[in-house]
Amino acid sequence: MRIHIGGDHAAHELQRDLVSWLGDQGHEVLDHGPHDYDALDDYPVYVLRAAEGVAADPGSLGIVLGGSGNGEQMAANKVAGIRAALACSRELATLARQHNDAQVVSLGARMHTLEEAREIVAAFLDTPFSGDERHQRRIDMMSRYAADGTLPPVP
Repeated sequence: MRIHIGGDHAAHELQRDLVSWLGDQGHEVLDHGPHDYDALDDYPVYVLRAAEGVAADPGSLGIVLGGSGNGEQMAANKVAGIRAALACSRELATLARQHNDAQVVSLGARMHTLEEAREIVAAFLDTPFSGDERHQRRIDMMSRYAADGTLPPVP
């Protein structure tokens, strides 16, 4: 699987580990940076590129990383067509894929051990979208709103 990854200084060590670990598992990892540690870098520079990579690469998934993962999730969700989920557990990563067909997972490097982060990423990558009609209906509502501002009808 092709995986786009981007982060910031707070997650630099985790990102370097994930790039190597995912490559060892046979994934094609597209590393959008940062490649070198810079304590003053800005996550949107790298996260937006990773999310754009996923949007332009059907079938790929993305990982965005920061200190908490919050800002990175918000940035990734600004890219048209992207659904990014902040996951702080395997269960949330699984549900993000199963129920929301999220294409990008966001993690906070300061929130997890290396092993926990790997487990969350593995759960995200290994879980397919369920395809259930109710979940697709909700995704379609969000997509219409993002495209033209159409609010879902009130029942």
